[in-house]
Order: sequence, then structure tokens, then C-alpha cells
Amino acid sequence: MHALTPEQYQRLRRLAEAWTASHLRESKALPQFNPRLAADALCFQCYRLPEHGEQLVGALVTPVSLWLVMLPAEPEASMPTAGERCRLSLPSGRYPMEAVTLGEGVGCWRLVLLDDLIDVASRQDASRLAQRMMERVMVRRDEPRDGAPGGV
Repeated sequence: MHALTPEQYQRLRRLAEAWTASHLRESKALPQFNPRLAADALCFQCYRLPEHGEQLVGALVTPVSLWLVMLPAEPEASMPTAGERCRLSLPSGRYPMEAVTLGEGVGCWRLVLLDDLIDVASRQDASRLAQRMMERVMVRRDEPRDGAPGGV
């Protein structure tokens, strides 16, 4: 794994902006809408996957949900058609992903992990939640974490 480039950070910012442009208005009407949160792409890493090549894998926090997200590391790589499905293999297991389009030329693979963030008190708390989620999916399930016994 290596550090993300400025261009990759810009793509992640556009991903969060695209979610806001396409979903914020209708999300405000949902009972789980959290006005303390904003769409933010967090904890992304470059990760080489045997079946998908070089990908950016991380979390998208929104005012209503937390997604595990995958998108090609290179902007010229083609995105799948919305609704297409694949499996993302990470150290902790295989995750069913669905392709979504968030706007003109902006899309990703996603798995909604939490669909209600109303109890998250701040953007900082949401960031910590995303970080814990990424720590869990990037560690094999049989490896100990923070001194915990294996299999947690």
C-alpha cells in the first residue's frame, strides 16, 4: 500500500460532493437524517485486488449512512454499470458490492454497512467510526486486534 496522490484525494472529494448533490435533498426527509454530519470520503487506501487490480478502498460517511466503498485507483479506468454486483475480497472476508452512480462520471462500488447514523454526535465521531470500520475490514478475522484474542 502507498500514499494516495493529490489527484486521488480530489476524486474522493468529488465522490462526497456527488453524493451531496444527488442525495442530500431527499435525505433530509428521512427520519435517520443527521444534520450534524456531511458526506465525507474517509480512510481510503490503495489496495491491489487480484480480481479488480489497483483500487481505492475506504468509507463514505453521509448524514444517513456509512458505506464501504471501492473505486478504481486510476480515473481512466471504466466504472461498472449501476446495479452491477461483485465481491470485494479483503483480509477480513468477502463483501458483496453494488455499483452505484452518484452523478455525471462519478460512481463507485458500495456496501451500506450502517443505514442509521442519527446517534453519531459529530463529524469527528463519524470519522472515528469510519476508521474503526476500516481497521476491522483490513484485518484477518483470525488475527488478534489490540491484544484481543483471535476470532473477534
